[in-house]
Amino acid sequence: MESAPAYALADRLGLTAGRAALVDLSSSGFGATARLELDDQSLFVKHLPISAPDWLLAEADGLGRLAQTGSVAEAPALRVPRVHGLFEIEDERWLVLEWLSLQALAPGAAGRLGVELAEHHRRATAGQFGLERDNWIGATRQINTPIKDWATFLFEHRLRVLIDKLVDSGAAFPPDTLDRLREAWIRRFPDYQPVPSLLHGDLWSGNAAMLANGTPVVYDPAVHYGDRECDLAMAALFGGFGPEFFEAYEATWPLESGWEMRREFYQLYHVLNHALLFGGGYLSDARRRIERLLAG
Repeated sequence: MESAPAYALADRLGLTAGRAALVDLSSSGFGATARLELDDQSLFVKHLPISAPDWLLAEADGLGRLAQTGSVAEAPALRVPRVHGLFEIEDERWLVLEWLSLQALAPGAAGRLGVELAEHHRRATAGQFGLERDNWIGATRQINTPIKDWATFLFEHRLRVLIDKLVDSGAAFPPDTLDRLREAWIRRFPDYQPVPSLLHGDLWSGNAAMLANGTPVVYDPAVHYGDRECDLAMAALFGGFGPEFFEAYEATWPLESGWEMRREFYQLYHVLNHALLFGGGYLSDARRRIERLLAG
């Protein structure tokens, strides 16, 4: 329906609209989504109260970073929704994105995404791990304090943060859990220091789709510079990408030996986060994964 926020958004976007309407799409704890209908185009909108966490600011920042990483054959290495703007209107924060008609990722598009992700990881690099700002992985603040050593980043800014949060919420872990995990990592990978690649950060199948022409699209990132294997670990954790994706990535930029075990460490981060956010069987899963890593 036509509304004052719709016309205000059109004005902030610098568009003259004879008609501006917001069509509600969905609502969740992360805010509401809508289609902004203007005279001759539609845009995708997310909005939250200004008092809510800065999830939309982090999303806009992440999409912008992924979109700025150069091109392959004059096409974006990773296709993401274009950010049209982030505005504050009527005590709400509004993120306006390109409207894309998306469908489930087919095998051919999954393979193309594997190639594009590998090229993106190879090109979009930095001198240290992390990011100059924190952001979010789901509803959990993701600590991105930059540091040059990968193992320190992984254990201090990823695993320790979540184990501590879980303990604070009442979950029980032996007090030496993190130290033992770190020792297990160093024993297996004493000299491993990957290139800091710009990661999507939350690459599960719900954050990837394709356009009608087969172009893969990724969205809802939790960006930071880290080991490229982390994106692949998340993609494998809950399934949905198919073998074409992983085979195409490997053919484009082969992984270093030991990636199978490193994947276990990287997936633990996401399982711990799901345990924190959703409880249930994720906590038991995390404990089993820790036992397996310590036993190896």
